[in-house]
Amino acid sequence: MTEQSAWRFADDRGQLLAAERRPSRVLAYVQAGATLWDYGVRPEGIFGSGHDGTAPDRAKTGTLPLDTVDYRGAGADLDVETLLRGRPDLVVAVSYGHGQVYGLDPDAAKQLEERVPVAVIDVGQARTLDRIAERFAELARSLGGEPVPGVAEDLEAARERLRAVAEAVPDGRRVVALSPAGQEQAHIARPPMWPELRVLAELGVDLVSPAEGGGVNWSTTEWDRAAELRPHVVLADVRSNATPLGEIGAPDWRTATEAAWIVPWNPEPLCSPQAHARFLALVADALEGVRSV
Repeated sequence: MTEQSAWRFADDRGQLLAAERRPSRVLAYVQAGATLWDYGVRPEGIFGSGHDGTAPDRAKTGTLPLDTVDYRGAGADLDVETLLRGRPDLVVAVSYGHGQVYGLDPDAAKQLEERVPVAVIDVGQARTLDRIAERFAELARSLGGEPVPGVAEDLEAARERLRAVAEAVPDGRRVVALSPAGQEQAHIARPPMWPELRVLAELGVDLVSPAEGGGVNWSTTEWDRAAELRPHVVLADVRSNATPLGEIGAPDWRTATEAAWIVPWNPEPLCSPQAHARFLALVADALEGVRSV
């Protein structure tokens, strides 16, 4: 390899990936692909997880041009030949710790890595959102991408706006993040376990934590118990595997949240500056709305 053509990238498993030239045909997990696109790196294909279906989840795809990016499918139905049909020269995957590739069967992931380099970015709870974003930015730059001019300044402005709005919100205005799990139950997020929710807390947003016990990331409860949290703002999971919040008919919940602001939330967020700034702006808009109530 020559200095001019060589490509190298150390992923979050500590593995050094190398090629004679910079990869140009990238296959990516949908979250990673949508993030790379915000840096100008167009994946040739994307794949989903066991939560996804036969069509890409629009909550996760951001501004990806889905008419030209091939969706390979998702979950256990994916085999190596399907993943490789676009002849990728790099796969970008994510992990929630321990280097395990998320969204693929372990055997399929092993076979894939035997045939094409796989770069894994850790998006787990041990990471800050800033660090996750930095790693995607480093990977994008290695692939020829660059941030859109001015997005760093836009993100900082969004942070400062949310901080100011949160400071002006009267005490008792509560924010709950959840994933609707049908008409009987809701998964209430534990804010410290989610990097993007920790950012909100750091900026002064009063995020409600569910009771101890149960799951690590979520507390699963009935809707009448969720109603007892009395949220003024609800960050509602809008991925395709979540029940649309507007379809929930539980009377106690509907009564408790009839004046609440609903903010769409993707628990698998795009990790680009512009995507993060958009999310912070939505939260700030909601808090400004409840401030006057």
